[in-house]
Amino acid sequence: MAMEVRSLASFTASDRHALNAVQTGAAALSLGGSAFIVLCYILFKELHKFSFKLVFFLALSDMLCSFFSIVGDPSNEFFCHVHDYSAQFFCVASFLWTTTIAFTLHRTVVKHKTDVEEFGSMFHLYVWGTSVAMFILRTIGSDYGKPGIGCWIQPVSNGKIAHLITFYGPLWSAILYNGFTYYQVNRMLNNATRMAVVMGDRSNQSDVRADRKALNRWGYYPLILIGSWAFATINRLYDFIYPGQKILWLSFLDVGFAGLMGLFNSIAYGFNSSVRRAIAERIELWIPERVRRVFPTFSRHRDIQPENELVSLIVEGQK
Repeated sequence: MAMEVRSLASFTASDRHALNAVQTGAAALSLGGSAFIVLCYILFKELHKFSFKLVFFLALSDMLCSFFSIVGDPSNEFFCHVHDYSAQFFCVASFLWTTTIAFTLHRTVVKHKTDVEEFGSMFHLYVWGTSVAMFILRTIGSDYGKPGIGCWIQPVSNGKIAHLITFYGPLWSAILYNGFTYYQVNRMLNNATRMAVVMGDRSNQSDVRADRKALNRWGYYPLILIGSWAFATINRLYDFIYPGQKILWLSFLDVGFAGLMGLFNSIAYGFNSSVRRAIAERIELWIPERVRRVFPTFSRHRDIQPENELVSLIVEGQK
């Protein structure tokens, strides 16, 4: 993201243009993917479940994070401020929404609670309140350069520290929390599997295997944040230790992978079997009956239940 590219005076003009092109292209892909999930939630009433509502707000945050990462006029100081701070606000919100999904997963699977919808208001207070707090703290020590240099913070010490605390603090806290949650859910399902085998309960074994199949997919979700922001973290730390000594290839990896976070989230969290089923049903409405008789595969989705998606099905099934 352009907000992540700071202290680029050591790069040539062509290097800076290339970096901007990479971050804009990556952010545009994320914008498209996130907007698709937001649109699906708005159009398909069957997706208006609490679990997918969390995915909707995650996609909305990603969409706005990507949008503000693209817009920005380096020749205008006001738009530089809007560009950087708005992108930071919604990116941090995105990190935090992933932790609410992880919390929902943990509470339903490990604690066997069915009261997750009661946390809806608390989730909003937690996500938006923390994002606002980080937004305010970010302004401490920040010093923007003259318009025309770029939409990023100058490498003053206070600004670097504020940026590490208010952006990478929530990021890596979310990564650690999500990883710990997955570990606990995985351990719980392992115990359930062993118990089902000992008791010879084939029905329970089948349910646990279905949960584990879904968990295998969910287990990769903490890796999305790691994969998206590992290079950016290394780049920030390197710049903090060796100010002004930017590495071009690392900066490309930084803006490229960070910009793709919204796309990764939209595919992993949003484009699940429930969404695919809803889309297929709408498409089928436009297919003539004679075509469906000739190509019965168009109607197969009606007889197939959505795959076991840990959050949506367990939350809905325990009501």
